Parts: sequence; C-alpha cells; structure tokens
Amino acid sequence: MNGNSSKFRHYIEQLGDCCLDYRADMHGMVEFLGDVAIVSWKALRHKYKLRWNDTLYYMDLCGAQALSIVTLICMLMGLIMGFQGAVILKTYGAELFIVDMVGFVILKEMGPLMVAMIATGRAGSAFAAEIGTMKVDEEISALETMGIEPVRVLVLPKLAAMLITIPILTVFGDFCGILGGFIVGSGLMDIPPVAYYSRTVEVLKVSTFAIGLVKSLVFAFIITLVGCVRGFQSGTDAQGVGRATTSSVVTSIFLIVIADAIMTILCYLLGY
Repeated sequence: MNGNSSKFRHYIEQLGDCCLDYRADMHGMVEFLGDVAIVSWKALRHKYKLRWNDTLYYMDLCGAQALSIVTLICMLMGLIMGFQGAVILKTYGAELFIVDMVGFVILKEMGPLMVAMIATGRAGSAFAAEIGTMKVDEEISALETMGIEPVRVLVLPKLAAMLITIPILTVFGDFCGILGGFIVGSGLMDIPPVAYYSRTVEVLKVSTFAIGLVKSLVFAFIITLVGCVRGFQSGTDAQGVGRATTSSVVTSIFLIVIADAIMTILCYLLGY
C-alpha cells in the first residue's frame, strides 16, 4: 500500500508540475502578446518606423521561397480529394458534385491549413532559431542596453511579412487545389471542362473564399507569435535553441488546429 501510495503521489506531483509549467507558459505568451500589441499600435500611429528592409527579406523568405512547395502540395491535396471522391460519387452517379466537395474543402479548410503547416515548418522554426541564436550571442541584451525594444526590431517585421504573404500563398494554394480537382474531374470522371468551370463559379461564393483568407490571417499571427516567443524563451546554449525550435513547431500546430476548430464551429453557427 505504501508503494502504491508513493507512486500515486508521484503521478499527482508530475501532473501538478505540468499544470504549473503550462500556466507559466500561457502567462508568458499572453504577456508577449501584450508587448506585440503595444508595439503594433505605436507603429500604426507612426510613432515607430517599420523596418522595411527586414520586412521585405522575411516576405521573400516566407512567401516567394515557399511558393513552389505550396503549389505542389495544394495541387496534390486537390488530386487526392478528387480521387477519393470519385470512388464514392461514381457509385451514385453524382460525378459533378466532386466540384462542390473539392472546392469547399480547399477554400474553407485545406488551403489555409496546408499553407499554415508549411509556414510553420519553414518560417516559425526559422523565427525561433534566429531569435534563439541572437539570445545565445547576447545580441538581444545588447539591444536592450542601447534602449532599443527587441519586439519592435525583431518581431514587427516578421509579423508584417507573415500577414502579407500567408494570405497570398493561400490564394495560390486554393487555385492549385481546385486545379488538382479539375484534373481528376475532367480526366478521370469525364466531366466537360466547361461544366466543371461553370459549376465551380456557381457554388463557390465570395464568402467561402473570404473565410479561408480570414483563417490564413489568424494562422499567420499564431505562427509568428509562437515562433518569436519560443525564440525569446530559448536557453543560452545550442540545445536550448534546438528545443525552442522544436517547441515552436509543435505549439504552432496545436494552436492552429484549435483555432481552426473554433472558427469552423463559428462559421457553422453563423450559417457559413
């Protein structure tokens, strides 16, 4: 009994430690979010100048360099959904409804989500590694010593670049996903290209497209916030930078899925 009691107490202590760590992590993230909000508000009121050279660099890193992989993956997702839908829809003689399935899933869910996952692996991890390395080299401490806010210099250009590039990548991803469905529909299911196009224009409305763009903006903010905050929380050695980079990817994916679920439920309740 004493052994079982001690094991149970050990598990309870571990659970308590995890809860305390989670609480401290959330507190740090909310506090960092407040700092970003203050700096962003000052920048919008022109009290701070945005570092456009850095912003353009991150736009190239997060946008232009990711365009090829986004195009390929989203087209493959459209092809996969088209093939999966063809198996069932052919059974019921409803081949034309593959347009609805691929279009709605790509525009509202898979397009923004796949772009966000790619950006998490590329940009989010890069942000955490970059800031973590600067912390190891004491560059962040040097900025604070000179009276320069690290959030303004290091976070604001990244946030601006992500908020610009991720919606644009989502548009390309949506187009490529629909193109993948078009290839399956016209090539495998013998749907005339004109009929496929007409059905796409008929069923996909501006609101459907807008929902995906709104999601992409939320995902871009989450990826930037988590990547930067993990960089600032990094340890002062190589292993600490590695852990921060890994944690940024895992946390971003977790929060993206939660945010996507919440927005999907809200859209359903609002009739979208």
